[in-house]
Amino acid sequence: MAGVTPVLRYRDSARAVEFLIEAFGFERHAVYEGEGGSVEHAELASGDGMVMIGPDREDAFGGRAGNGWTYVVVEDADAHCAHARSTGAEIVREPEDQDYGSRDYTARDFEGNLWSFGTYRPGPHG
Repeated sequence: MAGVTPVLRYRDSARAVEFLIEAFGFERHAVYEGEGGSVEHAELASGDGMVMIGPDREDAFGGRAGNGWTYVVVEDADAHCAHARSTGAEIVREPEDQDYGSRDYTARDFEGNLWSFGTYRPGPHG
């Protein structure tokens, strides 16, 4: 079965790439630049997951900047949150224990997308 990769659009996709690397620890897998330093497509990795980034534009899908919410598995939500906060990320939900055994927090990026980071690892059960 194929994996799932979220795709987010940003008004400033070049800034998004740098923000996600700096604040949330993503790693640059592939970045394709357009004219004037814009980023037309980027693939950023986190553990065994990935997110794709592109520029916001009006097309058949409509504008989508700032409309996403993505969950990322991390080993230590508190340390991850502290790092994100130190880079200026807006923390909208402090780290807290969940009744299903995870420890999570949520941040908002500079264009309004929400990012939840936690220790719960979704997957097939049973």
